[in-house]
Amino acid sequence: MENGSVPARARPERTFAAGERVAVLLPLPLAGAYDYLAPLETTLAAGDFVEVPLGNRTLPGVVWGAGAGDLAPTRMKSVRRLLPAPPLPDVSRRFVDWVADYTVQPPGAVLRMAMSVPDALVPERPARGLRLASDPPVLKPSEARSRVLALLADGAVWSSADLAREAACSQAVLRALVTAGVLQAVDLPAPAPPAIDWRRPGMTLAPGQGDAADALRAAVGRGYSVNLLDGVPGSGKTEVYFEAIAEALERGLQVLVLLPEIALGTQWRTRFTARFGAAPREWHSELPRTERRRTWRLVAEGAADVVVGARSALFLPFPRLGLIVVDEEHDASFKQEDGVAYHARDMAVVRARLGRIACVLVSATPSLETVVNVRAGRYAAAVLPERPGGRPPPAVEVVDLCRERPPKGAFVSPPLRRALEETLAAGHQALLFLNRRGYAPLTLCRACGHRLRCPACTAWLVEHRLFGRLQCHHCGFNTRLPTACPACAATESLAPCGPGVERLAEETAALLPDARTVLATSDTLTGPAAAAELIGRIERHEVDLIIGTQIVAKGYHFPLLTLVGVIDADLGLSGGDLRAAERTFQLLYQVGGRAGREAPGRVLLQTTWPRQPVIEALAAGDRARFLAAEEADRRTGGMPPFGRLAALIVSGRDEVAVDAAAFALARSAPVADGVRILGPAPAPLALLRGRHRRRLLVITPRACPLSAFVRDWLAVAPAGSAVRVQVDIDPQSFL
Repeated sequence: MENGSVPARARPERTFAAGERVAVLLPLPLAGAYDYLAPLETTLAAGDFVEVPLGNRTLPGVVWGAGAGDLAPTRMKSVRRLLPAPPLPDVSRRFVDWVADYTVQPPGAVLRMAMSVPDALVPERPARGLRLASDPPVLKPSEARSRVLALLADGAVWSSADLAREAACSQAVLRALVTAGVLQAVDLPAPAPPAIDWRRPGMTLAPGQGDAADALRAAVGRGYSVNLLDGVPGSGKTEVYFEAIAEALERGLQVLVLLPEIALGTQWRTRFTARFGAAPREWHSELPRTERRRTWRLVAEGAADVVVGARSALFLPFPRLGLIVVDEEHDASFKQEDGVAYHARDMAVVRARLGRIACVLVSATPSLETVVNVRAGRYAAAVLPERPGGRPPPAVEVVDLCRERPPKGAFVSPPLRRALEETLAAGHQALLFLNRRGYAPLTLCRACGHRLRCPACTAWLVEHRLFGRLQCHHCGFNTRLPTACPACAATESLAPCGPGVERLAEETAALLPDARTVLATSDTLTGPAAAAELIGRIERHEVDLIIGTQIVAKGYHFPLLTLVGVIDADLGLSGGDLRAAERTFQLLYQVGGRAGREAPGRVLLQTTWPRQPVIEALAAGDRARFLAAEEADRRTGGMPPFGRLAALIVSGRDEVAVDAAAFALARSAPVADGVRILGPAPAPLALLRGRHRRRLLVITPRACPLSAFVRDWLAVAPAGSAVRVQVDIDPQSFL
């Protein structure tokens, strides 16, 4: 992301009287805003949510400013009505425009993320209650009626469900009393959100933590800033930035905390509630629609003081946002690749600059981009180099699988097996980490060599033995494991190849039959409730051995966990991704940091490549050396953060048409100094969800206006109705 390119101006507000031309942006991937006439007897202002006609539909949109078209007013349509919602703040509208310009996407496609719950544009219907009428008629008494009247005698308002339950009567009795005029139906006041109390004392901070907290508090309310909170796992980073949250709340500002994983929020919410006396509002895709609607509305009304959420929470319409915290800022989950491709960490920095507010980036393994920004003085940094109380980090040991081979058909080496036995015998917990879901990543026929592949993707089907299915992890296709080979019809010839976590669990069950083992993957932790239940079991020591994927690699604090075993430390180092080494280092460092929080810990890395720089840096605990080498490689190649990238993916159902369109796109590319264009070439996933894919990669110097270059290119490129071109500025994945 380019720094210093965000405009700091405020957009002047103006109003539009009846009959004036206004531009209305719709949450659709259209070329721009459409002009309408302001309705009679209503004055509109920029930011107002309105309903407008479009073809034979009526759609919500946002007044974006004055109309700019030249269509005669007699041929124009009028805004249908002003919607009863708080206007979209000026800073949110500028943010939509900025993101659209940067990502080379229509503004309406970005606006759709800010209007993701259209129902919230109309206030929620209030719940109805019952109370005694002011002058009720006298009816023939009955036992049920008498109980109802006794409960309402003090003038209280009851919900009909509570009243029927307490009076031991039916709803029919209550309806009859309402019809007779004895009871009166009234609106119940909406329950107020629980009060978050910034005055509650936090935990006592160590001197280093206190200094970091002071620096973060000093940044709140004093304009735009970005601070990196860089601390080793277990150093208390969360409690430190809680102090910045308290400062923002004391100043009457709203706070947004971004987390990369829904499951990660379970322990975080518990700690937040203990610190502030109430839970924050949540925002993620697993929430029921009614909760999403309520949260959007509370945010827009300024009634939600703190929101914790996934990357899309960045587009909520905060009217008084004063602090953004991006926890685990290095995490790849912050990159959205479908639809509008954006990186939430980078866009959080943009949102902070536009709003002139503070942004805090938090990580034990900051991204190279962030490290370079700190060194250049664009970001400040507060460092927590050790755990409170001086507890040492876990000892890291490398297990060379070429020398310490597991038994045939097994994946746990003898040293790791001994460490597991010793750890569990001491009454502690262990974690085995393998970043592969399912039972086996590949199933092949021993008779003919046929490999079971997804029919819609260039990907092997993964066996999930727990569910008795083969599944594609890219498009979701799944089917039963066949009883015979689809190619040669041989029976009992299909064999799993390689380990997944389910296969590892099968092996450890034989090695440690008395161990209480759980699987922690996105297949088993299907939402916050499941994550909370598992965390509770681990904390109560109802679990001895955790076998998990990257979902357990960060953010968790388990006091009894003293051993982490990484089954395949080399996994992720191949594939041509320029960030492969950095991501592997981050992931393994983070998962190792789960061990030894309150007792001495060990980390065993199983590898066939012990001299690989990532493995050596982890074993030596030398992050600086690894980052220096990674930085040198990137600088030499002109790769981010020292150069810039954009990916253009051409896709379609017809492979011939896709190839033709991709080559035509390449031929139309502008010529510019320092700009290289690679491709077109088949994407690593050349077939995804039934669509053939070809990729072009643009490599430019850092100073190049990359978004403008791509926009100008697409403006003159030949269009094809049978293909789609997806733009990804600053790509993170190369699949």
